[in-house]
Amino acid sequence: MHLGIRALAPSSTPALIDHLDATTIATIVAAGLLLTWAMLLGVWKYRQILTSPTGQAHVYVDIAHRAALMYSFATLVLAALVALSAWPTWINATCVVVALFFFVGAIASYVAHGARRDTDNQLHPHPSAPVRGFMAALIVGEVGSVLVLVAGVIVAWSR
Repeated sequence: MHLGIRALAPSSTPALIDHLDATTIATIVAAGLLLTWAMLLGVWKYRQILTSPTGQAHVYVDIAHRAALMYSFATLVLAALVALSAWPTWINATCVVVALFFFVGAIASYVAHGARRDTDNQLHPHPSAPVRGFMAALIVGEVGSVLVLVAGVIVAWSR
């Protein structure tokens, strides 16, 4: 007999995970991975605070840590939207992948600037063309993905 976590739950009550689709579960796992990344970035930030003569981490190490924390919770919101959306799985999954691509890309750019200590503001005085392009795509991708998922919830609710 296999005794896993499900053995601890009453057998007459189905586990919540049994009611979730694969896209929702994958999105929740992604949120957990982003939270783990955020905590590891917090360790890096703490180490820089301890070793800095000013008692502060590099601005982009701080930004990477905070952004990863916020994006991990934003990803949980995406999971809730996906779970309630009326749209087909492929639309929900595409929205999540697009949003996560930009979440991870933004955090990675902050990590790169924090590691290189090359700037304290990547957008000032004038961002490069690739940065401007990435920012425009990020705005369209993140906002568009969320709006599509919110619309899916509204459609499901109005039925």
